[in-house]
Amino acid sequence: LKEVYMSENTNQGLSGVAETLLMTLYIRAMESQRPDALIRDEKAVALVTNMSYDFDRIRQVKMDEDDKVGVILRNLEFDRQVRNFLTRHPDGVAVHIGCGLDSRFERVDNGKVEWYDLDLPEVIEQRRKFIGDEGKRYHLLAGSVFDSAWLDKVSVHRQRPFLFLAEGVLMYFEEAQVKSLVLMLRDHFPGAELVFDAFSPFLVRANNLRMAISKFGVRYHWGLRRGQEIEKWGDGIRLLDEWGYFDRPEPRLDHIRWMRHIPLLARVMRVYHYRLGEATG
Repeated sequence: LKEVYMSENTNQGLSGVAETLLMTLYIRAMESQRPDALIRDEKAVALVTNMSYDFDRIRQVKMDEDDKVGVILRNLEFDRQVRNFLTRHPDGVAVHIGCGLDSRFERVDNGKVEWYDLDLPEVIEQRRKFIGDEGKRYHLLAGSVFDSAWLDKVSVHRQRPFLFLAEGVLMYFEEAQVKSLVLMLRDHFPGAELVFDAFSPFLVRANNLRMAISKFGVRYHWGLRRGQEIEKWGDGIRLLDEWGYFDRPEPRLDHIRWMRHIPLLARVMRVYHYRLGEATG
C-alpha cells in the first residue's frame, strides 16, 4: 500500500483553493493520532503518512491548537447534520460540494442514502487514485459547482429529499457567486436542505492576513454576519438552525470560552442549516 501512495505525486495538478483540501486532511490525520482524539480517520492518517506531498507548506500556515480543534468540531457538526437528515429521510440524496479528500460517506452511510461527492476535476482525480472509485450508491462528480452539468446527473433523483453540504468552501467565492448558487439549488430542488459554514467578515480579514504571511496563495472573499441575511436573498429560504464552537461545551476549548461573551469573537465561524423553498408534488 505504501508503495502505491509513494508512486504518485498527490500534489500534481493541485493548486490554489484545491490545494487547501490537504490542510484539513492533515489536521484530521494529526487529530486521529491523539489519545484523546475527537475523530478517528485512519484513511487520513494513511494518506498523510505515505503521500508524496511536502506538508511543510501546510505547517507554514500559522494555526494554533484551538484553530485545529475548531476544524475538527466543524467536521463533526457536518456529520451530525447529515445523520439528522438521514434519520428524517433515510432514502435521501446527499451532495457534498467541495468534498476534497474527506471520507464522510463512509462515516455516515445508512445503507440507503444516494451520495454524490462533487469537486474540481483535479481533486476528483486524486479521490479516485487514493480513496476509491464509485459504487452502487456512491458517485463522483468532476467539475465546478457553478457548472450546471452536474445538476442533470443528480436530478434523476428529483422526487427524493435532497441535502447539500459545503464545508470550508463558500468563503472562497464572492457573495454574488454564493447567492447565485443558493438560488440555483432552491430553483432546481425546492424543499432541499443546505448546510454550509461561513466566517464572519472579521475572520475573513484576519485569515487573509495569515494566509498572506504564510504565502499559501489563497484568499477568502465572502463573510457572513448573521444567518438571517441569506433569507433575504429570495423567497422560501429559511434558516432552520445554526451552530458555533461554543454552543456545546468542548473541554479542549474551555480556556477560551470567555470569548462567547464577545459577539465579534463568538460568531467568527458558524455552521448554518437552511431549507430552500417548499417541496412540490
